[in-house]
Amino acid sequence: MNFANRMNALKPSDIREVMKMIAANPGTISFAGGLPDPKLFPGEAMRQATDKVLREQAESALQYGLTLGYVPLRQKIAGLMAREGVVTGVDNIAITTGSQQAISLSALLFLNAGEVVLTENPSYLGALTAFKTFETDYISVDSDEAGMKPEDLEAKLVAHPEAKLIYVIPNFQNPTGRTWSLERRQALVALAVKYDRVILEDNAYGEVRFDGSRVPSVKSLDPGKHVVHMGSFSKVLSPGLRVGWICAHEDFIKKFELVKYGCDLQPAELAQMQVDAFLEENDFDAHLETIKGVYKRRRDLMLETMEAAFPLEARYERPEGGMFIWVELPSHVDTKAMLPEAIKRGVAYIPGESFYPLADRTNAIRLNFSTMEDDKIVEGIKRLGALIKERL
Repeated sequence: MNFANRMNALKPSDIREVMKMIAANPGTISFAGGLPDPKLFPGEAMRQATDKVLREQAESALQYGLTLGYVPLRQKIAGLMAREGVVTGVDNIAITTGSQQAISLSALLFLNAGEVVLTENPSYLGALTAFKTFETDYISVDSDEAGMKPEDLEAKLVAHPEAKLIYVIPNFQNPTGRTWSLERRQALVALAVKYDRVILEDNAYGEVRFDGSRVPSVKSLDPGKHVVHMGSFSKVLSPGLRVGWICAHEDFIKKFELVKYGCDLQPAELAQMQVDAFLEENDFDAHLETIKGVYKRRRDLMLETMEAAFPLEARYERPEGGMFIWVELPSHVDTKAMLPEAIKRGVAYIPGESFYPLADRTNAIRLNFSTMEDDKIVEGIKRLGALIKERL
């Protein structure tokens, strides 16, 4: 087959490859996936929501709908955005097939072949893959526990005028779990305004905060048209529903409607109406508190076990929310090369190399704490700690 040239830049996801290795080794304690715990899905409430929709609005739910999405749900999302400090309305909201589609279609809107996206270092693998699909490149900006370093971001903006987009995950970043400080968010927006660039703010984990106080979203600091905010119900309701959203200036939404129509005509009407009915009939905040309580306990247990089992040379931070703990080992430790031995010992993780835009660092590990039961967390971390000590 004569595939498009852009396919040459794409390769299988390292995460998917790790999952295949895990599947071939039943019983592996996996800290690899970025999955929400399915035991926390509101199955009965969603069944009732679905029954209500199909009983009262079956013809609408099973019919084509609007390209920008179901209006009552967009209204509710505007209410959720108010929690982020963003005063907005239906005309600023578009429903997407998960936040992954929001990333892909935003890239389609802005990027020509050969242009550049500026990213954190490390960054979300799925976004890096999405950007590559459009024959673009990415350049990493030096980042620390508070976010992108403004001085390096400005230097990259000056050096790369072809860099149209700045992609960031300010809350509980995937993979590091870090949260940007307010000062770094303000500096980011100021530079985007100064150099007339667009920020893609990926907030897939924003509602999963179990420590500290909510930091104003990047979108809330935007004086005009410079921030496109992306959210999702995947981590807090169900990834299988594939319901996410974009919040942006009306000029962006009008263009987004065109590419969304060309991509899949519309979001799935039934899924949108299921989510809307769930939000209408249930206490969403109480549901979130249940999720956060479980994840907080598992994070604490993982960190406590790491403190006892990991060598002092292993560096890691305490995330205030989300699903991930990022571990950095001495530079000579190749965590990708170490993974097959880890799986032989019955424990799995994602090597950090996958998340660096240039794949130039091999000594990090991403651990997920959202899905494993307590006894598995303890045993898995002990096994991993013993292996790390052998590699030092």
